[in-house]
Amino acid sequence: MTTILLALIIGAAFGAALDRIGATSPNWIGRMLSLTNLHLMKTIMMAIGTGSVLMFAGQMLGFVDVGHMSVKTAYVGVFIGGLMLGTGWAMAGYCPGTGLGAAAAGRKDAFFFLAGGLLGAAAYMVSYPMWNNSGLLNGQKLTLGTIPGTDYPALSALSGDVVGIVLGFVFVLVAFALPDRLRGEGVPVPAE
Repeated sequence: MTTILLALIIGAAFGAALDRIGATSPNWIGRMLSLTNLHLMKTIMMAIGTGSVLMFAGQMLGFVDVGHMSVKTAYVGVFIGGLMLGTGWAMAGYCPGTGLGAAAAGRKDAFFFLAGGLLGAAAYMVSYPMWNNSGLLNGQKLTLGTIPGTDYPALSALSGDVVGIVLGFVFVLVAFALPDRLRGEGVPVPAE
């Protein structure tokens, strides 16, 4: 019960943060994707970069238990699913997390988005045997850097923790280096 309560508290805090930075507004997401206002993109990159540095440094220092981490299998279906998610995000103005945050904030269009996502998940579940037999879901666990004690193939000889920290710093630097917009007229950022 404590785990569920903690998950609800953390989820509510995350949703409130998403709402605060404008991520629960399809208008802000549209401006980000059309490159007319990069505030949200910069915030997302900063969060991913900071989280990556903290998580991988925590693993190296023994503060984060790597037993809770897992390497996902890379296969064609992941890339197709990623393209579908990105297309849906651009069309709807929501990704799953921002859609839940928007629904919690009372946006009626977010409820339709969530219903569509649940229907899509149900369709995938029903058609899973077909996709599994197609070979699109076959692949191997592949990492960007080596993970000690495993036999996963890696794209570089560097430690996975080092690669994660370096990529995290790259994300943070890009977030700082990006201008407020790449094209179009400026749009004010959400209230501080």
